[in-house]
Amino acid sequence: MSEDKMISSFDGTQLFTRKDQAEKQKAAIVIAHGLAEHLERYDVLAKTLVDHGFTVYRYEQRGHARSEGKRTFFNDFNEMPDDLKTIMDWAKEENPEQPVFLIGHSMGGFTAAAYATKYPGKTGGVILSGALTRYNNELFGPLPLDLPADTYLDNELGEGVCSDPEVVKAYEADPLVEKKISVGLINEFAPGIAWLKEKAANFTDPVLVLHGNEDGLVAEKDSRDFYGEIGSKDKTLKIYASLMHEIFNEPSKDKIYEEMIVWMEERL
Repeated sequence: MSEDKMISSFDGTQLFTRKDQAEKQKAAIVIAHGLAEHLERYDVLAKTLVDHGFTVYRYEQRGHARSEGKRTFFNDFNEMPDDLKTIMDWAKEENPEQPVFLIGHSMGGFTAAAYATKYPGKTGGVILSGALTRYNNELFGPLPLDLPADTYLDNELGEGVCSDPEVVKAYEADPLVEKKISVGLINEFAPGIAWLKEKAANFTDPVLVLHGNEDGLVAEKDSRDFYGEIGSKDKTLKIYASLMHEIFNEPSKDKIYEEMIVWMEERL
C-alpha cells in the first residue's frame, strides 16, 4: 500500500513523500536519494524491503522533482540533514515501538551521515551507498567554484551512475531527473564535508558503509576514510569489486539488498 503526501519541513518548504506500508511490519526505513534524482529511482529497493517486513518512507530533497524549493539549490548544507530530520521524526512518531533505519545514497549518503552526526542516537542503524562523505574525487573540480551561486551547470552525472547501459539510458531520459545543478548546491559540499570530517567522532550510530570499487562519481576512498574516522563501535565496510556508483541498480543488486536486510534484521 503506497501513500503520497506533501510534508512541511522546518522552514515551511513542502517536501514530496511516499510511504509504502509493509503487512507484517518489523521496522521502518527512511531513504534519502542522491543529487538531481528522485524517490521513484528506489522503487525496486523499496518493494524488496516492504516484502521483507520493512515499511519504507521516501522523500524528495528540496529543489528536486516534486518537492518545493529553488531547483537543485541549497542555501546551507544544514538544510539537507534538517529536511531529513522532518521525515525521520514523522517515521519515528508513527513507529514508536520499532527501530527506524536510514538509507542514504550519494548526496543522500551525505545527508544521512550529516543527520546521524548532528542528531546521534536517533536511528536503528544507517546504511550508506556511494556516499559523498569526503571529496577524494573532485567531481566538480576544486571547491568552492568561483561562480555565482545561481549559475547552473548541465547534469553530466549519467555516464558514471551504473554499468548497466539501460539504467544510464533511463536516467538520461527521466523527466524527474534534474537536468541542471546549481553552483550554490555544489559549493555547499565544501563546508558540509569539512564539518562532517571535523565532527566524525559524533557519528556513533550502527553503520553499514557500502561502495562500488569502480564508482566514477564518488571515490570509494571517501567511504574508507569516513569509516576509519567515525566514532561508531558497530561499523561494517564493504567495497564491491567492479561495481559502479549506483550499487542499488547494478545487475547484482539483489545480493546487495539481501546483505542490507540481513544487517538490519541482526539489529532489530
